[in-house]
Amino acid sequence: MNETSWSTELLLAVDRGRPRSLAAQIEDRVRRAIRDGSLKPRTQMPSTRDLATQLSVSRGVVVNAYAQLAAGGYLILRQGARPRISDAAALGGAEPGVAPTAQGVRYDFRTGVPDVSRFPRSTWLRSVRTALAQMSSSDLGYGDHRGVERLRSALAAYLGRVRGVVAEPERIVVTNGYLQGQGIVCRAIAAAGAKRIAFENPSDMEPRISAARAGLEVVPVRVDAAGLRVEELERADADAVVVTSAHQFPTGVVLAAERRAALMEWLRRRDAIAIEDDYDAEYRYDRSPVGALQGLDPDRVVYAGSASKTLAPALRIGWLVVPIGLLEAVTEEKLLADRGTARVDQYALGEFLDRGELDRHLRRMRALYRRRRDALVEALTEAIPEATVEGIAAGLHATVRLPRDYDETAILQEARRRRIELRTLGQFVFPDGHAPPSLLLGYAQSSEPIIRSGVMELADAIRASRRP
Repeated sequence: MNETSWSTELLLAVDRGRPRSLAAQIEDRVRRAIRDGSLKPRTQMPSTRDLATQLSVSRGVVVNAYAQLAAGGYLILRQGARPRISDAAALGGAEPGVAPTAQGVRYDFRTGVPDVSRFPRSTWLRSVRTALAQMSSSDLGYGDHRGVERLRSALAAYLGRVRGVVAEPERIVVTNGYLQGQGIVCRAIAAAGAKRIAFENPSDMEPRISAARAGLEVVPVRVDAAGLRVEELERADADAVVVTSAHQFPTGVVLAAERRAALMEWLRRRDAIAIEDDYDAEYRYDRSPVGALQGLDPDRVVYAGSASKTLAPALRIGWLVVPIGLLEAVTEEKLLADRGTARVDQYALGEFLDRGELDRHLRRMRALYRRRRDALVEALTEAIPEATVEGIAAGLHATVRLPRDYDETAILQEARRRRIELRTLGQFVFPDGHAPPSLLLGYAQSSEPIIRSGVMELADAIRASRRP
């Protein structure tokens, strides 16, 4: 954080005789001043150096306090600018853009959310400017409902190169994120006569709801250490299946090679379709990523991806690589849904891909997320030694298995009381299903010091949840 040449004073004191740390005292007193109205939204705060001088403490103490306040949504910290109270602070400290809990979020371990503060604003702005400069008047019309040809061509090249996807631009349909893409595929196959669709158990709830609203009966198929249990698809009598083969959500396992082969055999024998949700396959830290399932049979697998985890959810750009037999129906469903995704942004993303900016951004983010994952695992080993991190070293979250006598619900309640935001494995299991007690901890949004502090507080929450 760059410091400016003028100082700002703050009425605040710390007591070295108290057992609570100096950083925690600063954090508590600033938070209390915000809540009682003494510190108003947008008020500029002293720099870390100025406040450290005023309080006669080390600068590191103030840095840690400010980091905690920023994590809870009370402070806005930006490079080259003075810290200031956030606009959302008056609502209880909720982080801007995050749905607030009753008291705000102190430590945010939500899954599936990238560090949007690292969004490459300058390079993206360059791509938007280039798009506007190069787009013709006709490009500003509705155009092809599958999407802008510039982006579809760039995606075909990129997905073939990094994911092994067999894709021609003509078979790509650009969507408003993954969920819309899955929804239009489900409507297309339901219109063609499909009745039942299988989902991994556990899996995300929203795609299951989307499939049900398309008129399909949703059936669960269990996941184990080798991924989807393909033999259960036979008993499910499904016409389609949704899989997260490269990094199963939420367990973190990879679909084993023999399971992949068995799944492809089932698809051909059943004349069925798989929807491959490749939601964070770009982030694998322990070895090279496995190729997409779609490359094994492009006529049986719909490949689905988006920019939400790699760049930012706000872009609302996703894509489908569609088998020829489904292309007309899926394109029609996209037309009926919204007549097409925002074309200026599509053109910008195509230019962004062609210049190699996504590759550069992903290299930076892999290194950053790897450090954060390592910090999480190290902190868990120290603070919660009875816990085990399962699944591969990949993605934006870790699946943390606890002993069987631990109570997920009690932990979740105690964590929320302490304003720790997280998810549990049980929240993603189908009704009437069972799963071992496990926590899902996202690490993408927080720095290493905040991750370590959050895990220590989470360990206290777990211990408190077990008291008689």
